[in-house]
Amino acid sequence: MSSFSSQLVSWQRQHGRHGLPWQGADVYRVWLSEIMLQQTQVATVLPYYQRFIAAFPTVAALAAASQEQVLAYWSGLGYYARGRNLHHAAQLIVEQYHGKFPRRYEQILELPGIGRSTAAAICALAWHERRAILDGNVKRVLARYCGIEGATGDKAVEAQLWQRAETLLPQRYIAIYTQALMDMGATLCTRSKPKCGECPVQAGCVACQTDRVHVLPTSRPRKAVPEKHTTFLLLLHGNDILLEKRAPSGIWGGLWCPPQLEDGQGVVAGYLQRNGITVSERTELDEFTHTFTHFKLHITPVLLCVEHKPLQAQQPGIIWLDVEEALNGAIPTPVRMLLEKLRRS
Repeated sequence: MSSFSSQLVSWQRQHGRHGLPWQGADVYRVWLSEIMLQQTQVATVLPYYQRFIAAFPTVAALAAASQEQVLAYWSGLGYYARGRNLHHAAQLIVEQYHGKFPRRYEQILELPGIGRSTAAAICALAWHERRAILDGNVKRVLARYCGIEGATGDKAVEAQLWQRAETLLPQRYIAIYTQALMDMGATLCTRSKPKCGECPVQAGCVACQTDRVHVLPTSRPRKAVPEKHTTFLLLLHGNDILLEKRAPSGIWGGLWCPPQLEDGQGVVAGYLQRNGITVSERTELDEFTHTFTHFKLHITPVLLCVEHKPLQAQQPGIIWLDVEEALNGAIPTPVRMLLEKLRRS
């Protein structure tokens, strides 16, 4: 093994993360963890993972569930396309591979929601296959260790990083090495305040030796984050609230939300009139902001106590639910926050 890989393997055995519920588990659990960990930290994932596995202990159980059931257990974890792709992939595994997770890298790569690095991680961690990974944390580790300049999202830079990732692969202890790379990026070689003094490969790190740790990898110039505004209509009849199912794709795809009025779609009074809704009480709640990866959404909730449940509730994709029941459903984080406040009040 190279000094880089051997030092990482030794470090991981002594100082890396151990005891995570998916470590040493079957491929289904490794796959689930890899999808949940995309753009999400381990501490956040752990409780979701445990609940998800309890509800869907096998690929077959996941495939047999409805998308709404799956999203209910994903609710709050964000990036909901991951949950939709996971469910679709489980159905394909049942249909095409008789419920057994595909064994070949190329077959795994064809499943929805799985890219080159995720497929490689599954093969390396579940089957100890010699495959290189390159997630966000690993890009940062390799950019610093190898002194590669440029934004890691640029194709030319990413190609260099893949080449280095392949070159540095050891011949054995692949699962330990792969976990070590992930652990290094998450615990030592962090974006800010890296712990270089505890790093096992500090002596060979180009960025450390040339005092460029804080400038590598190169950051892209920050763009102004677009801001959008929306109004949530919290239509209440007693303890019941009206929710609408969102379109299958896009932001919060397949989740249940209160009716929304976007910019240019009319005022609250117009919505109420169009749908024949009579309101006995109206309260405009404080605006709050929910931040997505690429934009900020400013949400103004309007609490409306209705005198009767309108006919629109009989249409597909529209439902009245008790607030307590709605909290157990497939709803996005800002809706959950609002319903929690309603429940307490």
